[in-house]
Amino acid sequence: MQNDKLKNYLHLHVLVFIAGFTAIIGKLITINAVSLVWYRMLMATVLMFIYIKVAKVDISITKKAFVKLAIAGIIIALHWITFFGAIQVANASIALAMFSTGAFFASFIEPIIYKRKIIAYEIVFGLIVILGVYLIVRSEFKYIDGMILGIISAFLSSLFAVLNGKFLEEHSATKISFYEFLSGVFFISLYILCFGEGFNLNHFNISLSDGLWLFVLASVCTAYAFIASVYVMRYISPYTVVLTYNLEPIYGIILALLLFPESETMSSSFYIGAFIILGVVLLNGVLKNLKKFKKNKIQQTN
Repeated sequence: MQNDKLKNYLHLHVLVFIAGFTAIIGKLITINAVSLVWYRMLMATVLMFIYIKVAKVDISITKKAFVKLAIAGIIIALHWITFFGAIQVANASIALAMFSTGAFFASFIEPIIYKRKIIAYEIVFGLIVILGVYLIVRSEFKYIDGMILGIISAFLSSLFAVLNGKFLEEHSATKISFYEFLSGVFFISLYILCFGEGFNLNHFNISLSDGLWLFVLASVCTAYAFIASVYVMRYISPYTVVLTYNLEPIYGIILALLLFPESETMSSSFYIGAFIILGVVLLNGVLKNLKKFKKNKIQQTN
């Protein structure tokens, strides 16, 4: 029993490592961010559909629910486009550091969606996060475009996560992801047709290297990571899962530094700022879940 628990903990950290490696793949792929995300979501949709057929998952849905999931699909598509865009105009370290501000945005988005009051310490944490961002901006101002894209990406990611929390109250995670991926592909396709170069030969003319990394991104980092994370959450508490996933930027930044030292080595102020942001994110997760644990304990004793 203890060995099974250890295996699931190790599996969880592998999934977080995979999430951090996503930024590295974004740096390795040479096509633009919009095309990258189109391929990722298309491949992931196909793989998810195969899984649904093999596992015989029910994906029936109402029109109203489909519209909601379609909007969320557009949000996650925009999140990925801005995230990979940040990597391409700056670097992986900048994108990941800015992505860490997502917890700050979630502390304001969540009360609106769930209609609860803003917690006082979250405002304090928000101010500390702003300090961390300020240190990064001041020391690495040449990457300001990447920082702006990274912050937009973090906001969209938080909005998506909070909305998905509501959707999970009514639908399975598989159903949610399938329709979100499908609508994301449709949205990006419309964008390419209306504002891009269209689906000409150049769009499909990608190198073997890009094709292989795109497949890894769609299969391992998207379809597999999603299915495996659902499996892991059956055996590990949501608190542990959420807290562990906050290590994603740390894994990603370390990987980027090891693999691309010439372009990813940043100033000391950057790492201080990133450490402040990540520290606040982890502390916020601990405090939130301690509060939830105490509340559950009081309810059990009454």
